[in-house]
Amino acid sequence: MLFETTSYLIEKFATVRNQTIALIEPLEAEDFIIQASSDVSPPKWHIAHTTWFFERMILQEYSENYQVFHPKYNYLFNSYYNSIGPYQPRQQRGMLSRPTVEDIIAYRAYVDGQMIEFLKEERIPEDQRKIEALVEMGLQHEQQHQELILMDVKYNFFTNPLLPAYQSKSLEQDVPENALMETSFIPFEEGLVEIGHTGDGFAFDNESPRHKTWLHPFELATRPVTNGEYLAFIEAGGYEKSEYWLSDGFATVQKEGWKAPLYWMKDDAGEWTIFTMNGVEPLRLDEPVCHVSFYEADAYSRFKEKRLPTEAEWEWASRQVDSV
Repeated sequence: MLFETTSYLIEKFATVRNQTIALIEPLEAEDFIIQASSDVSPPKWHIAHTTWFFERMILQEYSENYQVFHPKYNYLFNSYYNSIGPYQPRQQRGMLSRPTVEDIIAYRAYVDGQMIEFLKEERIPEDQRKIEALVEMGLQHEQQHQELILMDVKYNFFTNPLLPAYQSKSLEQDVPENALMETSFIPFEEGLVEIGHTGDGFAFDNESPRHKTWLHPFELATRPVTNGEYLAFIEAGGYEKSEYWLSDGFATVQKEGWKAPLYWMKDDAGEWTIFTMNGVEPLRLDEPVCHVSFYEADAYSRFKEKRLPTEAEWEWASRQVDSV
């Protein structure tokens, strides 16, 4: 959906960009460069890459007099856009002690200022729609990276023996802890259904085209699996019994030494704890289990004599559940 006014577009741009800065406020300078795995990126790279998107995809393409902040940033902060050119290998993003965090914050401020002035310019409706669509894409992209910042910081901190906390917030528990809550299921009939983007609002390209697919009858649980329920799988020897696992999954369990979901630990008294953004906390048995791989989720489903929903089943159910 195109933005109705330039002022709304600028407001949304500022809101999303400021949220990224708010997310990095708890970090110390040393935290910004850590890359504990090739599967994560340093926070400094995230805040630079999201800025690079607006510079490269909008300002360099559509602003006549734009001057790039630094000619090498196009190489350093491109991700996988092969059509644009070569880029810093993902596994080497943590090697970049320079530019400094201060340099990157200055880069963001420069691009933000240029973007706001650019968005104030008048242009023909066709070009305006194109710019609005690109800005919306950039903001959706940045919100994805906001999630990645938290995900990657959490993993980086977990690899530190000090197990530092990203924040310190008390989380109230409204529901009494109960690891064995009753589970009900919603039935769905078989039939030919339509899934995919409907054409209303923003969507990424992999959500289209809308298409028909046949679904067999299935039932979907009305709530997520809890930590307590997953703990029962662990205590039943779930990680040691190959019959619950896909062959690749069980090979990974043995190779990686998996005994529980990522971030689960036992304290000195043998009690289960979990590493969170607040640091190490007791494992709350009634909370939904998270940080499990596809292999682990699939193995648990087999343990319960169930299965995981397919993508088509999940999408169809999510669209229908309010009317059930």
